[in-house]
This record gives sequence, structure tokens and C-alpha cells, in this order.
Amino acid sequence: MKPHPELVAQNKQFEKQVMKLASNVYGAVGFAASNVFMLVGDDGLVIIDTTETTKAAENILEEFRKITDKPIKTIIYTHSHRDHISGATIFAEGGKPEIIASDNFKTDMVDVDKSRPTPNPAMMARTKRQFGFGLSFPNERANLGVGPGNRPLEGMGAGFIPPTYYIPEARSSITRCGFKLELVKAPGETPDHLVVWLADSKILFCGDNFYSSFPNLYAIRGTPYRDFNAWADTMDLLMKFEAEVLATGHTMPVISAQKIKTVLTDYRDAINYVVAETAKGMNEGLDPVTIANNLRLPDGLVEKPYLKEFYGHVGYASRAYFAGTLGWFDGNPTSLGQQSPEVEAGKYITLAGGADKVLNAAITALDKDDPQWAMELVDRLIVTGSAKASATTIKIAAMRSLADRTINAPTRNYYLLSAHELEETK
Repeated sequence: MKPHPELVAQNKQFEKQVMKLASNVYGAVGFAASNVFMLVGDDGLVIIDTTETTKAAENILEEFRKITDKPIKTIIYTHSHRDHISGATIFAEGGKPEIIASDNFKTDMVDVDKSRPTPNPAMMARTKRQFGFGLSFPNERANLGVGPGNRPLEGMGAGFIPPTYYIPEARSSITRCGFKLELVKAPGETPDHLVVWLADSKILFCGDNFYSSFPNLYAIRGTPYRDFNAWADTMDLLMKFEAEVLATGHTMPVISAQKIKTVLTDYRDAINYVVAETAKGMNEGLDPVTIANNLRLPDGLVEKPYLKEFYGHVGYASRAYFAGTLGWFDGNPTSLGQQSPEVEAGKYITLAGGADKVLNAAITALDKDDPQWAMELVDRLIVTGSAKASATTIKIAAMRSLADRTINAPTRNYYLLSAHELEETK
């Protein structure tokens, strides 16, 4: 298996290093799925985000301790995704640092209503596939799209500490360890995003509102609807700071005011374009699959390296926008009484002349380098239990073929881990 060359080239964004962003500001890049930042103050340290595992946090803290031995007094969560909040116990070093977050901070790690049924097992299974847990590096899991593929996984989610200080206002000014910080609510990948503005150094810590990839407007692990318009509006908010360093939650920081303005403008325009084109298709009565399959970013945006589909995906975003605004119904009355996949597949196989003919058509499709059609054919066999072993073998080969063609890391990981899972059940 050979990952797409462009996906492999994205590894340059995750070269492991501690970067000096200002005389007293450092960023750890490439140690984990997400970045961690350290502000060295008069009498202590401020840490912004804590990464996804306790092991990664240990590795980062070891590097930070080569720079300073000052105590960590404050930790700021930019948002509630697990890869930003799961190493806090390590940075706390046995103490009780202040933990700051937005007052609408919400994570599935705490305060979960266990009296109600949830899709958590399904989401956990899909999360494992999206991030390629268990895949080998580098031939299978080339990277995460916005993070390294060979990061440590010990202590995944184990080091979370709940916030102790919540920010209720849209904009709040605080002073910690001698730093004057402005905390600003800036919804994007999550509604609870806080960005941190260090005016003295003109550094903006933006969390996951920008990283070097088309934004993940929909995650295939399964997510509630992400507000596209709010995310686009946040790009305008971030530009108003006129930052000279954009310290991103993933990938390399962006340096220089002009480059920051350019990337944020392009990010905003790309999101707005997906919204506009999807809405146009919806208003023309098109279904979500047709809209997504016909959608690509326009010239002037599509070639930008930070808008390549390494993590987010234009087609997935379009389908999410359709579902988030009109719901699951595609507008075709046939869909209102749609038969179950098993019933539909049985009739499909009969119409084709039997399972052998469908299987042969799938083999031909694979031979003719059409793995998607091969998968769609054998799915009908698998769901009805017809020629299941042979059909499963074809599906595994088709998924591996598709995996090597895509630059989208979550899609690649999902294909490859799904292939492994099918092999284990054969």
C-alpha cells in the first residue's frame, strides 16, 4: 500500500519541534495530533491546550522543562475536543492549576446523561476508523491529515481535568503570570471555541478555527451539525486582530500579517462557496449526492495547499450542509418509503439474473479499475448473505484501492481499518 504522494508530503506540517514564537512563547508541533503552547511569565507558565494523550503530554512537558522550570499556573482549553484536553493532569504536575474554558464548554468526557440512550458505541467504532487506530505507520496510516501518524497513543483521553474558571462574556480580558490576554468566543469547528489574543506579541491562538487543510465541516466519525456560517464569520473576526503569528491547533503556525490575512480570507471564501453552491443545488431540486459529486472549489482556491482535502472534504461538507438545513430527506418522494437494504438488494440480485452475475460484474469492475462500483455491487451480496466470502474479498480489495487514491486522511484510515475488520470476520 502506498499513500497518495500529496498526503505523504503533508507530513512536513508535523515535523517534531518546539518553536519559539516570541521571546517568551513556545509551541510544540508534531508531538501529537494537536499542538500545545507555553507562555513563560514572570512567576509561572500559561499552557494553551494539552493534547490527546498523557504520553504525548509527558513528551511535550519534558521538552518545555528544558526551557524553564517555572510552575504551571494556568491552562486554557481553546475548545472541548478530546485531542486538546486530555493531557491536563500531566501539565498539572500534581498541583491544581486554574483551568479556563468557555462557559458553553461541552465534552463527552464529563457530565454525560447516562440515563438516556446514546450512539456512543457507534461513534467510538467510527472514531477508531477515522483516525486509523491500529493501522501501521507509515504505509497504512500516513498521517491524520492535520497531525502526525506516528504519535503516541498511551493514555488516550486519560488526563482531562474539568474547567475551574468559565468565560461567560463574548470578550474577556484577563492577566495571568504577567500576560495580558484577551479571550474571545469564536465558534467554528465547535460552538465552544475560545481564541486567545496576546496583543503584546501580536500572537493569536486560534484553536481549530484554522489549520492547513480544508476545514473539517463534517467528520465521518459522526458529529452534530457544525455551523458553516458561524465558522466563516469567525474568519472575519480573526482577521480583525491583525495578528503577526497565527498559532494553530494543528499543523504549523502561520507567520506574517499578510499571509495570515490571505489564509483566513481563503478559508472564509471556501466555506461560503460550499454553502452557496450546495444551497443552489438544493433550490434546483437536486439530491445531496448529486450536489456533492459535482462540487469542487473554484480556481483560485482549489490549488491552495492549505485548502487541500487532507482532513476536511468538500463533498462531505456539502452533504452535511444539506442534512443540517433540510434534514435527511433528499426531496425525492421515492425516498419516503425506501425499502431496507436487504430487501432492495434481494430484488436487485434477482433482476440482475442471480448472485453469480452480480459477483462477476463486481470482479469485472475491479479489473477495470472501478473499485467504487465494485463495492456497491458486492454490498448487495453481503447484505443478503449471497456469495458472502467472495464478495467480502472484493470489498476489501476495493477499499484498499480507494485508500491509496485519496489525499483525505480520515477517508484513507476509514477504508483501511474497515478492510482489516472485514478480514477478521471472514
